[in-house]
Amino acid sequence: MLTCRRTKRWLWRWRANPLRRRDDVLEAWLVLALWTLVAVGGALAGVLTARAADDAFMQQRAERTPVTAVLLTDTPPAEATSYRAFAQVRWIGKDGSARTGRTLVNGGLKAGSTTVLWTDARGDLTTRPPSRTDAAVEAGLLAAASALAVSGIAFGVTGAARYWLDRRRIDEWGREWDLVGPRWGHKTG
Repeated sequence: MLTCRRTKRWLWRWRANPLRRRDDVLEAWLVLALWTLVAVGGALAGVLTARAADDAFMQQRAERTPVTAVLLTDTPPAEATSYRAFAQVRWIGKDGSARTGRTLVNGGLKAGSTTVLWTDARGDLTTRPPSRTDAAVEAGLLAAASALAVSGIAFGVTGAARYWLDRRRIDEWGREWDLVGPRWGHKTG
């Protein structure tokens, strides 16, 4: 039974070899740059994105405040509206003035019911800020997405460069064959 031995040598593109071409060395540097960019650039993009997202979520939690609002209109039953429906509400702003607006509230509530809403620094209605856990999960997902985006761009650019190098090598082999091929034109017969 024959056994196969691995003939691949590590770092063969950097070793002295009479068959090594400049394009092989350039491709080796491209691959090294690619993996460095994926490892370092992807990690850096992920960390920076996670920090920026976490800062934005922390700022939202600091700026948004809950207020108690009174419904001015009835909302359809929860079964008909799939849990939430738009309703007219009234609340007291930070400056003490009565304000009204239209927002999503739980379905099935009657006019005069109270509900908790969130307002921003200006006193306008806004969404509830994400909890620390939700913010951490979303920041992690955004970080992973940005790391994958950097890696994808790096792979795409390197793939295009390697395609261009392959085309150059094929053209070079064609030119060399045009020089050598006629010498092998020995015909039998």
